[in-house]
Amino acid sequence: MSDATTIEVRTGEELNRELLQTFIQQQIPQAPKGELQIRQFSAGHSNLTYLLQIADWEAVLRRPPLGPVAPKAHDMEREYTILSSLHPYFQPAPKPYLFSDDESIVGSPFFIMERRKGIVLDTKFPNEVTYTPELGRKISQLMVEQLVHLHQVDYKKTKLADMVKPEGFMQRQLSGWIGRYERAKTDEVRGVAELTDYLTKNVPNSAAPTIIHYDYKLNNAMFSHDFSEMTGLFDWEMTTVGDPLADVGAAMSYWIQPNDPDLLKKGLGAPPVTVLDGFFTRDEFIQMYADKSGRDVGSIDYYLTFAYFKLAVICQQIYYRYRKGQTTDQRFAKFNVFVENLIQYALITAKK
Repeated sequence: MSDATTIEVRTGEELNRELLQTFIQQQIPQAPKGELQIRQFSAGHSNLTYLLQIADWEAVLRRPPLGPVAPKAHDMEREYTILSSLHPYFQPAPKPYLFSDDESIVGSPFFIMERRKGIVLDTKFPNEVTYTPELGRKISQLMVEQLVHLHQVDYKKTKLADMVKPEGFMQRQLSGWIGRYERAKTDEVRGVAELTDYLTKNVPNSAAPTIIHYDYKLNNAMFSHDFSEMTGLFDWEMTTVGDPLADVGAAMSYWIQPNDPDLLKKGLGAPPVTVLDGFFTRDEFIQMYADKSGRDVGSIDYYLTFAYFKLAVICQQIYYRYRKGQTTDQRFAKFNVFVENLIQYALITAKK
């Protein structure tokens, strides 16, 4: 990741540099001798991700957030296993070096993976990039093509075949995310009962299962400096085998377009670059996915509705941690408003 994406480690999220340096030089043969430097990647609202540097050698460390975490969430060993088995078949997946459950080193289980370099896009382009609508379409197409490519990987050739049960995926997802919402609930939110009732009564028949990233969004992707390829795809903790349209729906819940209401566009701050002229609309993205994958996308509105609910639950879990004092990060102080907005927007989508 480009240096512009890293910051000094946030107060309270520091790692024990001496312990970690000793561990790295004992466990990673390609790491040179020398002083370990640690910076933190600024993006993301969940797992903590750090840049490790010793001389010219670089790697990335991922660990769960501080404080109690939701059951089965932030499973570092699972994410490490997914990357280990998927990396040979899907180039954007970084190669992991090792996993450790020794909590004495950084305070939790963690894994270390290779560092990929390139451009990560979020709310603006780097100063050195001259944006044109043609570039927006090029990036949009890359996002579609790589999602199709991921869904073409035969999961039975990977360790995911032993880790998942694809049958009944959407029913399990629905009950699981409703349960997560109830456990993280802090306030009564208008429309939740109506939304969960709609989702429960309208579960579509799933397509043949595929590997799904399930957090596929622009700021989890990295591009070469000429935007000719995707050089990295990150945050694989939600990856599983299931309905590929659930992956498309999740991707589209993050894909903001210029005519979206402000409650959706600005819920997490400045809108993403996908609002710029040239980027695909959600309909264009979905249509190209259908054309390139050959899948029927007729029920996509259900999956998009579910994705907005799922995103609301993720934000509610983060807000719960903030309300309980498990994090003091002020970025999360207004997440309750965003949760309510997402629930309302999901209801609008359901009624299309």
